[in-house]
Amino acid sequence: MKRLLSIELQKLWLNRSSRILIISYFVILSFIAFMASIEIPLFGQKIKLADQGIFNFPFIWHFNSYIAVLLKGFLGIVIVSMMANEYTYGTLKQNLIDGLSKKEFIASKILTVALFAAASTAFIFVMTLILGYCHSSFTEASIVFSDLHFIVAYFFNLLGFFSLCLFAGILIKRSAFALGFIIVLFIVEWLLWLLMRFGIGLDEETTWNIFQFFPMESFSELLVMPWERLSAIRTLNTIAGGESLSDNYSIQWYTFAIAITWTAVFMYLSYKTLKKRDL
Repeated sequence: MKRLLSIELQKLWLNRSSRILIISYFVILSFIAFMASIEIPLFGQKIKLADQGIFNFPFIWHFNSYIAVLLKGFLGIVIVSMMANEYTYGTLKQNLIDGLSKKEFIASKILTVALFAAASTAFIFVMTLILGYCHSSFTEASIVFSDLHFIVAYFFNLLGFFSLCLFAGILIKRSAFALGFIIVLFIVEWLLWLLMRFGIGLDEETTWNIFQFFPMESFSELLVMPWERLSAIRTLNTIAGGESLSDNYSIQWYTFAIAITWTAVFMYLSYKTLKKRDL
C-alpha cells in the first residue's frame, strides 16, 4: 500500500499543474476562516456573518462542510488529469512493463482518491474545531460533537465524486473531454428530473424520491444547503409570516448507502474498463 501510494504521490508532486491545484485547493479552503469578518448589506443594514451563528457549534459542522464541498472541483481536475496523464505520457504502459499489474495500478489510484478525501476531511475537521472554539457561544463537548455526521458526509461526498472523476479519466483518456463527460452527466440528470416532473407528470415528492438514486445527486444529497439554519434567514422568515423552518437536518442512513453504492460502482467500472482495454 505504501509503495503504491508513494508512486502516485511522486507523479502528482512532480507535475507542476497538479501541485499548484492541490496547494490552491487547501489555501482556498482556509479562506473559510475569513468569513468571520465579512459583512453583507441587507435591507440597508450590514449583517456580519459571524453574528448569524455560522460559527456556532454544532451548526458550523454543517456550514463548513457544505462550503468546502463546493470546492471539490479543484481536486476533481487533479484526479482526471492524473489519469489522463498516464495515457499522454505513457506512464501507465511503463508501469505495467515494470511489473505493476492492472489491479495494483487501479488500487494505487483508488488509494490516492481516498487519501485526497481523507486529507481534505481532516483539514476541515481541524479548521472547524479552531473556528468553532474561537467564535461559538457553545463549547460543551455534547454540543460541539453533536453534528459530526456532516464531516462523515463530507468525506463520502468527496470519495464518491473523486471515484466518478477517476472513472471518467480512465474511460475518456483526455482531461478536457473527461471533465466534459462529468458536466454532461450532471446536465442529463437534471434533464431527467424535468422529464419526470413535467414530461411524465410525476408529483414533486415522487420525482425527488427517484432523483436521489442518480449518481451525482446521491452525492449532493449528503450535504444539503444550510442557509435556512442561519439566524438572519430565520428572522426574515418570521417577519414575512412564513412557516417555521425545520430543525431536522440529520442525514438518513439510506442516503449514505446510495452514495457508497455508486462509489463502489465507479471504482469497479474503473477496474473493469482498464482490465479490458488493450494498452
